[in-house]
Amino acid sequence: QVQLVESGGGLVQAGDSLNVSCAASGRTFSSYAMGWFRQAPGKEREFVSAISWSGDSTFYADSVKGRFTISRDNAKNTVYLQMNNLKPEDTAVYYCAAPPAFSRPPYDYHYWGRGTQVTVSS
Repeated sequence: QVQLVESGGGLVQAGDSLNVSCAASGRTFSSYAMGWFRQAPGKEREFVSAISWSGDSTFYADSVKGRFTISRDNAKNTVYLQMNNLKPEDTAVYYCAAPPAFSRPPYDYHYWGRGTQVTVSS
């Protein structure tokens, strides 16, 4: 079990950057892969990015590849999503999520945060 809390969302202009964070509770954060999802109004939740528990592997949706970077700092029990060159279509609530400990791809996410709003104006 793990508790996830997102932060760092906000209102930015197209082309700007934003770094959202997800702080996780638990004694074994390093054993969990972590993922980012987003959901815009009227749309289905979609996968954005993920990072393996080892940190050796990262995954990105085609829509954000080359613009977003996922990373983790196990010492801080935190996963980050650095979002560069933001576009209006990136506007959504961003959620972090975690599958069971030591999971391998494809991940089956069991734990979810409540999300942080990212709004990109044109």
